[in-house]
Amino acid sequence: MQVLQAGRHKFLLLELEVESIEHVARQAGFAFKLEDDARRVVLDLHAENRQSPLLLFDATDSGNLGWFSRCHFYVDGASGAVLQTPITVANQRDRSGRALPNAVRVQINKELPANFRLPNRTPVTEQTIYLVLSNFLTALLNTGVGVCGGSVVKPLAGRTEPAGSRN
Repeated sequence: MQVLQAGRHKFLLLELEVESIEHVARQAGFAFKLEDDARRVVLDLHAENRQSPLLLFDATDSGNLGWFSRCHFYVDGASGAVLQTPITVANQRDRSGRALPNAVRVQINKELPANFRLPNRTPVTEQTIYLVLSNFLTALLNTGVGVCGGSVVKPLAGRTEPAGSRN
């Protein structure tokens, strides 16, 4: 990790190892395509042998209250930011524009403000990012990730349609 100074602004520059990220994704059970840029790492993830959708659910729907009480990660549905992490998530879509139930795109930002802290005020290091990524991918498969508001990230599990919209 490096500390960069641009005028009066300080940034942390994470030196993430592609092999470590690949290992985390593989260990979680995802097939993936990885793209490593100077400012971010992008993973296109697909849970190939999974019969049910990834556990990305609408946290605002009272029908999903059981999921909400178990989850450790929340996504801002308007921006895709996974709250209190340097991770952003987005749906992958099929040719007709529908969200694929077993696939997501995950971006890990390498440039962070110098005062960025993970939950419990944990300082950011490459090792803590690998751990957060591993926990996030496990949550998508096992415990659930809540989508809070917005219309950019679509829920994949639980009740995904607003109540009363069926014919």
